[in-house]
Amino acid sequence: MPDRPATEEEIREAALQFVRKVSGYRTPSKRNAEAFDAAVGEVAEASRRLLEAVSRPSTPSDPHALP
Repeated sequence: MPDRPATEEEIREAALQFVRKVSGYRTPSKRNAEAFDAAVGEVAEASRRLLEAVSRPSTPSDPHALP
């Protein structure tokens, strides 16, 4: 587990980097900007959900299980 949670800015920057890599465009054309921006938002949201899920403490079903 990381020392501190990722900030919103870090999540957004990582999403932008991912979309740039996958699309092959550093900056989309005006025609593609809407789709590009939507993809960045969706990747950022998926990343937030992932981070929330993995940072939740789990409760073992077996009280004798090791953490």
